[in-house]
Amino acid sequence: MTFEPAPPARGIIVQLRQAVWLLLLFSLLNFSSSLFAQSDVPNPFLPANVKEAGWPSVRGLHFDAHSPEIHIADTWPSAGPPVLWVKELGQGYSAFVAEGNRVYTLGQNLQGQYVYCLDARSGKEIWKYWYDWPYELAGVYPGPRATPTLAAGRLLFAGPSGLLGCLDAENGKLIWSRNLVTEFKGDGGTGFGYSCSPTVVDQLVIMPVGGPLASLVALHLKDGKTAWQAGSQPASYTPAMPITREGRKLIVGYLENALVLHDLKTGELLLEHDLSEGYDEHSSWPLYREPYLWIAAPFRAGSQLYEIPSEFEKGTTLKNIWRSRTMSNDVLSSVLVEGQIYGFDIFDQQSKTQRPSRGKFRCIDFLTGNELWEQGSGRPERSNNDTSDEIGQAGIIVADGKLILLNERGELILLKINPDDCEILARCSVLAGELTWTPPILHRGCVYLRNQSRAACIYVGEPEFLPTQQQTLRVDEIPQEQYVDWAGQILSIEPEYAFDLPSQSWLWNWFFWSSGLLLASLLIALVPASLVRLERRLFTWVICYRTLAFLGGALGTTWISAWTREFVFTWPLCLYIAFDPVLAVVQFRRSQQRSLWRDYLPLFVFAGISICYFLLCRRLSLVFEWAFLAGPIGALPLGLLEAQLSKEKFRGICFSLILKLITYAGFYGSGIVVFWLKY
Repeated sequence: MTFEPAPPARGIIVQLRQAVWLLLLFSLLNFSSSLFAQSDVPNPFLPANVKEAGWPSVRGLHFDAHSPEIHIADTWPSAGPPVLWVKELGQGYSAFVAEGNRVYTLGQNLQGQYVYCLDARSGKEIWKYWYDWPYELAGVYPGPRATPTLAAGRLLFAGPSGLLGCLDAENGKLIWSRNLVTEFKGDGGTGFGYSCSPTVVDQLVIMPVGGPLASLVALHLKDGKTAWQAGSQPASYTPAMPITREGRKLIVGYLENALVLHDLKTGELLLEHDLSEGYDEHSSWPLYREPYLWIAAPFRAGSQLYEIPSEFEKGTTLKNIWRSRTMSNDVLSSVLVEGQIYGFDIFDQQSKTQRPSRGKFRCIDFLTGNELWEQGSGRPERSNNDTSDEIGQAGIIVADGKLILLNERGELILLKINPDDCEILARCSVLAGELTWTPPILHRGCVYLRNQSRAACIYVGEPEFLPTQQQTLRVDEIPQEQYVDWAGQILSIEPEYAFDLPSQSWLWNWFFWSSGLLLASLLIALVPASLVRLERRLFTWVICYRTLAFLGGALGTTWISAWTREFVFTWPLCLYIAFDPVLAVVQFRRSQQRSLWRDYLPLFVFAGISICYFLLCRRLSLVFEWAFLAGPIGALPLGLLEAQLSKEKFRGICFSLILKLITYAGFYGSGIVVFWLKY
């Protein structure tokens, strides 16, 4: 067989094809080497003997908010620390987790809920995974609550519906998923949406569920199959916490009404300590230093320290070391540093969505509960403008002898760890304009933080460790707004518990006050109406009573509440007055001649006022007061009759006045019917 050379044209094509393949192979190898170089580069913020493990869970590697990183700056420039990136992420309370050159979090927009994987240094999206439709898009607490968890190349996430998913952390592909609430009938203790971040220990995913025989559930990381389930207590919002006692690995469950201890391997319920009865909630993490376990709760319940027994037999209980009203915690947790606890002692019953929580940032002794120092007045009468020097409720990171805090007002604060005094080293506003309850994390000298609108990466390391080629922004280039404490300006008295239904006495009280304002407006409007010409009297009366009643309803909530020292809600009167012109133009028989302004403007105005009412109630956490938007249903029958009633004579006006009061009763009653039907 003889070899024949290829034609010249064919040889050129073959050579070009080989060159293209070599170029692609070289590019692929170069990309892979650069990728591995980024992830394997030594971390200058870690001591030489510490292996980088990132920030794999909501509370870090050891579930205590401690970071081994060093070279954190002792102060910041007057313009604030450098900003590496800012990104719009949408709604959600999920914090970041980090590994290598990637960070992960959850968020939602109009299209749904997503798991996001971002480049740690640039904020560019690497991949995202859609897992559910939006959760409470227009609610008080919109979006996912839990923080994802990294383990063995996988990313675990929990959605507010109870969905637990496992993704490949590299590419975002789904490996397995289960709905814990549906499968284990976990219908207790998580009424605000499932919020527990996954806890991964020894290839087990531990989740509080709160179902029958399923207070806590352990799933295999590999395939999501059930390893064990135990207990029957209702769950709450605190994730499962692993601890070790005398070399034995245990799981702490801080549930709705009990503190429980389970064996990690078998799930055996070793101890159940009752805490409360009925509705209660726990969101903050316990603190553990063998053999002591510290817990804190909202509702001004304070905190307490227990000693965990070394052996567990039938009837074994926790030994209470101390209990104190000091250091109540709600959505953001305290930290334990050496022998002291640092955290925010909340004075409100619960954290508020309409204003920063009132309280004091404290340092207390771990073993005695004695207060070492406090910062902040915590006086209820002070407005947000008077608390600019206070720390407030904040998520905390412990690193390099310092505390890095992100408070509710979006301020980043650097605090020196000092049991003798509150020593603030630096502070700046980074995400102002709305409240944030998402704790920050620290990774490679950068703090990753977010609120309900956007996320940001702030460099807090020493300046010499910031690469010269790294592009940065100034803090004042982050889109921010000045936070306005609307609650302090509008609500002189606010409901203690936003999610408690108004009592019958409250509802009657609100009705009598708002009806009284309406009656007074109708009568007072007769005075200016009597002073004008006959043909203008009806028009003058209508304009005057609508103006007076609307203003009375709008200002009554503020002024009457301040006068009576009890929350009085009169805004439904504003809705009724806005609906009154709509009734006036609605007729069973339409005239041949139509007018856009006459026929449709009142409807547009009512719709606009209803939207403003809804948004304002949402902003002020007046949750159930939205039900009064159903008022037109009850007002329509008598309202149509009253609108067509002749008012040319005094007798007609008097009859109209009575019908308006009855119509308002129907308007107000529709909201109460919604309360009864729904709740």
